[in-house]
Amino acid sequence: MKFLGPRFSLDIHERQLRPEWMDQPGLDVNLHRTALRALDRVNAISLIHRHFWPAIRRLARKYPAREIRVLDVACGGGDVAVRLARAAQREKLRVTVEGCDLSPTAVSFAQERARKAGVDCRFFEFDVLSHEWSTDYDVIGTSLFLHHLTNDDAVKVLAKMATATRHSVIVNDLVRSRYGYLLARFVARLLTRSPIVHADGPDSVAGAFTVGELRDIASRAGMTGATVSRSWPARMLLNWNKP
Repeated sequence: MKFLGPRFSLDIHERQLRPEWMDQPGLDVNLHRTALRALDRVNAISLIHRHFWPAIRRLARKYPAREIRVLDVACGGGDVAVRLARAAQREKLRVTVEGCDLSPTAVSFAQERARKAGVDCRFFEFDVLSHEWSTDYDVIGTSLFLHHLTNDDAVKVLAKMATATRHSVIVNDLVRSRYGYLLARFVARLLTRSPIVHADGPDSVAGAFTVGELRDIASRAGMTGATVSRSWPARMLLNWNKP
């Protein structure tokens, strides 16, 4: 991949998809793992798992006699999935969390993280666009993934999530804004030395959707009644419950 260099400005009126370093096949494993550790830190500070947990807990309490199955799509290093599994352990709820990702490096890293955390999470390789989706998950969620996709592929993925889930779809992602761009460009440098995160962060914001755009994509995916709201920091949250 030819590195295109950092952005120094952002036009918030239009998506600007650009190849991201993290998505490239053949990425150096050590660089990739360093970036996954950095994103773990970012997600921990952003408390991302707390956006997913209330819906999962409600289902687990509503159906105490059966296991609630959760899938984290494009799970990266597995930090969100592991934190959800630990929350279920603490509250003694019957919840099983799994994660999938296209990258074998990410899947291996996530498996290591789960073992170190002492939680029983399964992680597996999965291509969201070409593989067949299982329909035995109660909640399907994803974080920091949708902005990597074209508009049409984002519609396809949300439609697949909506078809596959038994109850709910939850999406947490960046929102395209100047504030989010500044966070990605400058604050990330205080949190990590990862050159991938430094380079990809601003590009991720430039390629992200606005709240209105994500509502439109959800509608095109057939997710009638989906809600999209802003969440801290410079992110947005989509919630949809299956009729």
